[in-house]
Amino acid sequence: MRLFISCLVVFAIAGCGKDKFTTAPQIKYLSISPNAWRAGNTSVDKDIAPKLKIRLTDAEGDVGFKPNSDTSWVFIRRTSNTTWDSLRLPAIAVTGKSFQADVEINLFEVMRYGNCPTGGPDLDTMYFELYLQDFAKNKSNIITTEDPVFYICR
Repeated sequence: MRLFISCLVVFAIAGCGKDKFTTAPQIKYLSISPNAWRAGNTSVDKDIAPKLKIRLTDAEGDVGFKPNSDTSWVFIRRTSNTTWDSLRLPAIAVTGKSFQADVEINLFEVMRYGNCPTGGPDLDTMYFELYLQDFAKNKSNIITTEDPVFYICR
């Protein structure tokens, strides 16, 4: 009986560790900061755009951006929208298989084309959904940001 229980515990522990690194990338929301963006900001303001921080794991480590070679993409949309935007995943120092890293994604390209409704509210509260694809086009899980970004219209 003890042998059976010991084997069951070993298989359970091995199974849990195995799920962390899968062929399809896995992402987890960590944070978004700053949480506000003013309408009319330009490319000069790119550095102050909200940055989305995620934890990324991938069994093969085939993620990131390699100039003239390969690119993995982040697909992102406002939860109130049906259209997905795509952004290149930043260059990441991948150290091999069973890769894990915290990645920061600048949302400037997504935020700069926001629009303020005529006669509408002065503030829009936005949440985002996102997923990514690795070099082999494996699609990650879809996550939703837990914290809002406030789009200031006036």
